[in-house]
Formats: sequence, structure tokens, C-alpha cells
Amino acid sequence: MTQARDHGGDHWPMRLFRCRAAGACLPVLTVLVVVLLDLAGGAGMIWLPMLAAGPALAATTNGPRGVLGVGLLAAGLGAALGIHGHVPGRELTAVLAALGAVTLASGLASALRGRRERVLDAVRSVAEAAQHALLKPVPATVGPFQVAVRYNAAAAEARIGGDLYALIPTPYGVRLIVGDVRGKGLPAVGTAALVLGVFREAAYDEPDLLAVVDRIERSLARNLGGDDFVTAVVAGYPSTGLLELVNCGHAPPLLVRADGEVVAVEPTHPAPPLGLRALHDQTPSLQVLPFADADQLLLYTDGVTEARDRHRAFYPLADGLTRHVCDEPARTLDAVQAELLTHVGGRLHDDAALLLLRKPAVAEPGAAPVPEPTEGEGDGDASCGTDSRLTAALAENRAR
Repeated sequence: MTQARDHGGDHWPMRLFRCRAAGACLPVLTVLVVVLLDLAGGAGMIWLPMLAAGPALAATTNGPRGVLGVGLLAAGLGAALGIHGHVPGRELTAVLAALGAVTLASGLASALRGRRERVLDAVRSVAEAAQHALLKPVPATVGPFQVAVRYNAAAAEARIGGDLYALIPTPYGVRLIVGDVRGKGLPAVGTAALVLGVFREAAYDEPDLLAVVDRIERSLARNLGGDDFVTAVVAGYPSTGLLELVNCGHAPPLLVRADGEVVAVEPTHPAPPLGLRALHDQTPSLQVLPFADADQLLLYTDGVTEARDRHRAFYPLADGLTRHVCDEPARTLDAVQAELLTHVGGRLHDDAALLLLRKPAVAEPGAAPVPEPTEGEGDGDASCGTDSRLTAALAENRAR
């Protein structure tokens, strides 16, 4: 799994080091500027109180020792300026006492800031672990497919959100899911974890892809509130050359043929999102597509297609995919993601997930022999029924 990538020229650790170095120098420069202004303006008290800006500013970028150092520098220079300018001792003492009070208060604020940063670092590490547990990294190849995933959480500090994806090999072929939980925050993350957990179990247990969807639906019906739901596309590759899709209120996947044509796979029988089946008469249906060598399938969430630029124009995903598609899914998604972030001005305001899989031809350089999906040890009649249904659906699709 790959988070939003930085497309600048430098790596982020180097830029972070430069920012911290600049932050450490800025308070000292502030004190020196005040000293120069005092010298240029002539003797007097007019600029000396401004020396307190040094330790106050240091509290935002330095630790307590750094604040104390800036405070001592400001006090020493202030005393020297006061003596040089013949400032009355009583007034100079008052200025230096105020400077000392500001330094102590700033040091305390710096210590509290450091404590909060340590807590935030711990939270980030927990979020990172939760991300890897919930949205497990997807390898570059899964079964017969080349795969790439790009994920951007709208809350950059959280690293995870309400979008979900998973792609796993099973006894019934490779199966995958891409979905979007209604809402944001921890409730959405909890629902995403529930969906992924049920999917990973059901994908191994159920020979029929519709049965996998039914398992997820039943679990959500028991655990979701009345207004909550999940849009999702569940897909499977049960036989060579065939791709199964079940679309539950989600954005249509984009199918890229070997010749570069990009086609939106609209559901033949629209179904409600997961968790809302009890409110509708429609039930999910299985859609079967031919999926040949060099074909690609892009699944995504609405955070991609609903991303707007400054003129409120949506990002044209199909056009972007057409421009950047190549025979390496990782390169394709890198280019699409970079264009998407440029479109929105650098930061997305909604979670966004992209999952692209490609069926390489065996004749391609470096391509491994394609393993045939194997049937599980379930009911033999169920397997035969599934095969006959797939064959009939494919024949009907070709007839259209």
C-alpha cells in the first residue's frame, strides 16, 4: 500500500531538517534585529521590550533549553544596550524582569508542546500499525495479476479513513473488494474494519461471489445504524478469461482493453449499497465480463471522481487513465495520482483509493505462467451451478 507520495525535488527528511534549522535560527535573528533597531534608533527604552519576542518565538520551535538560551542572550544584550544607552537602572531592571518572566513562561510552553508532540508521535505510530493491519499492503503480483494500489486519507495525520480495499488469492480464484463507508472518522474506520474482516473470511469460504456479498450484508445489517451504509464493488476471477463483478451502489469500475480503450462497467442491474438491502426490493446481481490478456481493471472510490479544482470542476478520471495507462500498473497509478493532486491543488478533501489490476500476457518479458483458478472443496453441485451460470452469462454478454 502506498500513501500520497511527495512529488517535490527533495526527500521529506531533508526538508524537515531544513525547516527545524530555520526555526532554531529565527528567534536568534529576531533578537539581533531588535538590537540593530535599537542601535540605529539611538539610545533609549523604545526597542528593549521587543527582546521578549525572541524567547516567545523560540517556544514554538525549540525545546526548553533552546528557549532558555535565547532568553539569556536577549537578557545579556538588553543589559548591554541599557547600560550603553544610559537607561535608568529601575527601568532596565523592570525590562529584564519582564524578559525573564517571558522566558520562563515560554520554556514551560515549550515543554508542554514537546510532550504533546511525543503523544502525537505515539498516536501516529499506532495509526501506522492500524493502517497496515486494516489495509494490508498489496504485493505487486497476486495470482495471475499485476497489481498496484494508491490510497490517500483526507485526514493526513490519521493515515486511514473510511475507504477500504483488499485483494486476496482464494481457492476460487483471486477476489477483491473496493468500498467507501458513509461518514468519516473512527466510526467509518470501524465499519471498514468490519467489512474487510467479513470479506476476507467469506472470500475463502464461499464458492459463489454473491454469497460473499450476502455475508457482508448480513453482518452490516446487525452492526450498522439505520442511516449508515457502504458502497462497494466485489470482484472475482473464477476462470481463465472471466471476471465476475457485483456492484453495490458504487462507482462503476473502468475497464481498459488491450488496445487502450477505456470503458465504464455500468451495473446491468443496479443494487443498493451494503447495509440498505432491507429498504429496497433490488438485490445484487452477478455481472460477468471477458477479461483477456493485457486487459486492466481500475476500481476507485468517489474521493477520486469528486475531487474538484479551484473552478469546481471534477477530476476526469477516465481521461486521466487514458492518458497515463501503460503496461505497469504502478507507473499508471503514480501518474494518475500526481495529476489528481495537481488538479486539487495538492491536498484531497476526501479519502481516495485506487486499485488497478492487469492481466499480463504469458508472452510478455518476465511474465510468469498464469495459474488456473482452482475450485474449493465445497459442494460439487454448487461449483457446477456456478460454472454453468458463468458460461450462460458470458454467452449473453457476447450476444449483446
